[in-house]
Amino acid sequence: MTVAIYPGSFDPITNGHIDIATRAARLFERLIIGVYETPSKYLLFTTEERVELAEKAVAHLPNVEVQSFNGLTVDFARKVKAQTMVRGLRMSADFDGEFDLAMMNKKLSPELELVCLMSSLKYQFLSSSLLKEAASLGGNVDDLVPRPVAEALKKKAAELQTEIKEMIPQE
Repeated sequence: MTVAIYPGSFDPITNGHIDIATRAARLFERLIIGVYETPSKYLLFTTEERVELAEKAVAHLPNVEVQSFNGLTVDFARKVKAQTMVRGLRMSADFDGEFDLAMMNKKLSPELELVCLMSSLKYQFLSSSLLKEAASLGGNVDDLVPRPVAEALKKKAAELQTEIKEMIPQE
């Protein structure tokens, strides 16, 4: 069975991620979306929330599952017996970063192949960071994420606004 992993922080998962996962699911018998537990990075959603949102987003893809992982991505690939890692590329800047990661991963795990899929044109600008910023400022991102993610973003934005208001001294 051909198994591939599609790792990332997915904070949150976007329609661009789902586009890559959908296309990768046609290439492999089993695709595992690996949600990285990123302790050194500021995240809007917890690992559990990111896994849950990703599961809802890919529920329509029968050969796709979601798991969280920590440590080296190549170790996660070995654990789930994946032969291939899938990555999405939006622009040349993504390629530069992915190339460096690919070389390190190849050094650590020569048997793990890398497949890069180009983002669909309509998602080339989309990043989770940009999406979070727009949502936090009240922007409508409903057409850029699945409905459960849009709802979760709105809830988080409201919680953050409340926290900010509570930090401001009342006169």
